[in-house]
Amino acid sequence: MLNNKELARLIDELWNKFWSGGIANPLTAIEQITYLIFMKRIDDLDLERIQKAEFSNEEYISIFDGLYPELTVEEEKELADGKVDKVNRVEKKTLRWSEFRYISPNDLKLKHIQEYVFPFIKELGGENAHFTTYMKNAVFIIPTPSLLDEAIETIEQIFAEIKKDTNEHQDIQGDVYEMLLNEIASAGKNGQFRTPRHIIQMVVELVNPQPNHKIGDPACGTAGFLLGAYQHTQKILRESGALASMKDAEKELYESQYKGYDIDVTMVRLGLMNLMMHGIDNPNIEYTDTLSKKFNHAELGTYDTILANPPFTGNLNKGEIDSETLNLSTTKTELLFIERIYTMLRKGGTAGIIIPQGVLFGTAKAFVEARKIMIEDSQLKAVITMPSGVFKPYAGVATAVLIFTKTGQTDDVWFYEMEGDGLTLDDKRQDSNVNDIPDVIEKYYARDAKVENNRKAKCFFVSKAEIVENDYDLSFNTYKEEVYKEIKYDEPSVILKKLEGIERDIIDELKEIKSLF
Repeated sequence: MLNNKELARLIDELWNKFWSGGIANPLTAIEQITYLIFMKRIDDLDLERIQKAEFSNEEYISIFDGLYPELTVEEEKELADGKVDKVNRVEKKTLRWSEFRYISPNDLKLKHIQEYVFPFIKELGGENAHFTTYMKNAVFIIPTPSLLDEAIETIEQIFAEIKKDTNEHQDIQGDVYEMLLNEIASAGKNGQFRTPRHIIQMVVELVNPQPNHKIGDPACGTAGFLLGAYQHTQKILRESGALASMKDAEKELYESQYKGYDIDVTMVRLGLMNLMMHGIDNPNIEYTDTLSKKFNHAELGTYDTILANPPFTGNLNKGEIDSETLNLSTTKTELLFIERIYTMLRKGGTAGIIIPQGVLFGTAKAFVEARKIMIEDSQLKAVITMPSGVFKPYAGVATAVLIFTKTGQTDDVWFYEMEGDGLTLDDKRQDSNVNDIPDVIEKYYARDAKVENNRKAKCFFVSKAEIVENDYDLSFNTYKEEVYKEIKYDEPSVILKKLEGIERDIIDELKEIKSLF
């Protein structure tokens, strides 16, 4: 979808409207745009549920039924007795995107959203929900009726274009977010970039989380990995027939197993909205630094699956690090997150994480100790190196996917060197024929240490003993056997004769040119 030119044009147009409308900060613009997208998606989702309930003859109470603000019990009695009217209240159906987008004139539309629609969506999920908690201080700051109207129209066009190009499981908000960042030159300066969906899907396929798993992401951003895992387990449930028969209580328990954390409250809001837009009614994302002393130790050792692309460009204040449960002597986040993820996993739990390739071969003590955690205290299953262009245009660092299970010990580690992910590795990230992702997944599940010994191939096994001998180095190039092609050159005498012939030709051409003057 990211290469849809019309969609890219609409995203560019939307961003330009916000920029010219006075909202120049990239993340502020993305947040405000997401609020509008959220309003539309919640309306669409509710209408879909109404249709589904009618088709299956089940009861469903729409979130847009009744009045807003809701009446207290006493007020409902007074209303029934005719002692109170609907002053300062509106029908909730007017809070639907499909209703308020037609309000005219535009200044009344803006006023209606500011006074009713936005306060209403901030309270979705109930008083004690994570969503309500972190939306409490959110503000709707679209300044003018004209900008609002233009934004609504463009978002309608965006969704119309998306319907042509995708399916019901598309990460819509995430794709729009990614394309917005692609349009904003300063996005990289804010340190915000999203893991591409196809990379998320690859990692999820490799780890293969199950519907009964507790799944976490200690630095979830817009919740791309949580959403990827949720859609993966939804597919499993759908194929088994269990999804259709799932009761409300079962659905609530199932969805509560997905938990994320982030240290940026804007990311928390975006992540919560992203999950809600995809059917999780009460998503669980906390505004917490999982590396700090504030992290809840009750969460340690409880996760079946961890999927993450944690930040790897920062250093923490040593005094803030949770030294009680994190033992690595470092302030580097890329190393501390490896240990934190290990501590969050239960015995037998599996992690799929993205790290910078420098972690694979760094010689400082903390780097070696971090690798030991995965090799000596866990079963390191795979090291998949990815080319540096995978995260362009936001970052050019070369990365790798590590898959390890917190149990037993490592025997042989499977290495794979990806050359491409289906897109060009420059800033444009256009379609490319070089795509190793299907091959990675196929070969991972068919891997066999007894037969994969060719060090000249794209993938092979390396024994733990050899890795330990190399100071726990996990770099692909350390173990790869280079293939040298012999190049045969002409004899010096032959080369000299060729040069003499070229020299004669040049002299003859110069004589011919001089004869013209």
